[in-house]
Amino acid sequence: MSGHNKWSTIKNKKAKTDAQKGKIFTKIGREIAIAIREGSSADPASNSKLRDVIAKAKAANMPNENIMRSIKKAAGEGEGANYKEVTYEGYAPGGVAVIVEVVTDNLNRSASEIRHIFDKSGGSLGANGCVAWMFDRKGVIEIDNSKKLDEEELMMLALDAGASDVEIEQDEVVIYTDPSDFSAVRENLENAGCVFLSAEREMIANNLIDVSDPETVEKVERLIDRLEDYDDTQAVYHNANLPQDEEEDD
Repeated sequence: MSGHNKWSTIKNKKAKTDAQKGKIFTKIGREIAIAIREGSSADPASNSKLRDVIAKAKAANMPNENIMRSIKKAAGEGEGANYKEVTYEGYAPGGVAVIVEVVTDNLNRSASEIRHIFDKSGGSLGANGCVAWMFDRKGVIEIDNSKKLDEEELMMLALDAGASDVEIEQDEVVIYTDPSDFSAVRENLENAGCVFLSAEREMIANNLIDVSDPETVEKVERLIDRLEDYDDTQAVYHNANLPQDEEEDD
């Protein structure tokens, strides 16, 4: 689990320092559209997937007016694209496994451009399933603990709600759930007044690969950055244990 925390810390800091809020909000808007289409309802009360996306939006500090605008647009009060979710798998230099989750209105374009990013960065795009077996899908909820919440009470609350694991860090608490329990655990914590730093289902690597060669580290980071910067990308996961991860923890 610690590998997730290290990369998550870097990811969160990068999102803040790059001032990419507009891009993040656009991606969340696409998730809202898919949640409404799959749940056949624009009412969060009857659409659990939509409730999950709204919680993610709030954790990303997306204004309520932006959230409501996205919901209305997806519900047919505005023109919206027909977005589809697709996952790509491949390898970065050094044999690092990479999973890219994409939301797109043009599958052929995305497939071509994702392949180009892998090739340009010294990696290789593989077939579906080539690396997914190295990861587990889990619900991951990060809670702000800067006010030092009662650790025992928080742990019991999470576990009673169905969480599978709880890790308490200095200024945050990371809660892991089975994907099917994610919504219930998140809603229990939300009702308890917890402040989310993030809340979503993620792919967690079972084992990490140590990458220490400076040239390889640079190539892996370059591929990850390019994939994350791609407009249609929703999330990027990998199993690399990079030297800078250790530095971020210090």
